[in-house]
Amino acid sequence: MIKWVGGATAAVVLGLTVAALASGAFAGREEAPPTLDQAIPVDPAKLAPARAPAQAAQDDRFTVKRILPIDGAIKYGQWHWDDAGVPDGPIVMTIDLDARVLSVFKGGYEIGAAAVLVGTDDYPTPLGTFPILGKQRHNKSEKYGNAPMPFSMFLTTDGVAIHGGSVVEKGYASHGCIAGPDAFVEKIFAMAKAGDKVIVTRGETLQMGDPIV
Repeated sequence: MIKWVGGATAAVVLGLTVAALASGAFAGREEAPPTLDQAIPVDPAKLAPARAPAQAAQDDRFTVKRILPIDGAIKYGQWHWDDAGVPDGPIVMTIDLDARVLSVFKGGYEIGAAAVLVGTDDYPTPLGTFPILGKQRHNKSEKYGNAPMPFSMFLTTDGVAIHGGSVVEKGYASHGCIAGPDAFVEKIFAMAKAGDKVIVTRGETLQMGDPIV
């Protein structure tokens, strides 16, 4: 039969037969992925640049927007306060143990600053960030002979607090607390609440635009 139709026709029939057999042999099998040699080359210059991981935006309420214009170092017994026109915002206090200065920020604006008494080597003021745990208007120290500690704002469970001090002068220190002039601490006491942050550092200062927390 194949001889009668000729060689060309036989080749066509044979090709169709092979294709049919191949189709049946690979039916139901997934096509193999292209190899690296088969991949289409891409110009690196046309690739989109990789994006850097997104960073959380700094909360504007905790960014320094104003530093009080104070000439020179604050002396013991001195304090400054200016909250006129300052919009509402969270209260954050910073304490530099080296400078012995407490600063009050409201929504990023410094509204108060004073020289304070801090602890000694034997009774150090702890470093770190502390939330105000609670407040007590008329507090006395049970550890130290019922010494008055008015306007206490407690930072630790063992009694470290910001409080008023009747004597804020050179040559005095605390047993780990932060003691400021009564009138100054009274202003803080009136606006601060539980959970407000107090940041105690050594030798760190803030500049305009810096994050406070």
